[in-house]
Amino acid sequence: MLWNDSREMWNGTNMPDSRVLHFWDGELQLGKWFAKEMDGSEGVAWDVYYLFGSDAVWETVPTPLLGSGRTIYANRQALKLQAGTLLVK
Repeated sequence: MLWNDSREMWNGTNMPDSRVLHFWDGELQLGKWFAKEMDGSEGVAWDVYYLFGSDAVWETVPTPLLGSGRTIYANRQALKLQAGTLLVK
């Protein structure tokens, strides 16, 4: 989402967890979809998290949404608390 982003310069090892899948969306289709469907915005969702529990269902849009925030760094404590409640279950 930065002016100099390119597939060739992208570092897909920032989250070296085997459960994480990395995809490149050069046309921003996913970010536009999330902005519209989850945030009601015509922009592009980026540097944002959406948190869903194990009971989430994705039909038209994923539900139930347990938490969200942006920027991820600015909201890292909220994300840690919200995610932590899911990990103890």
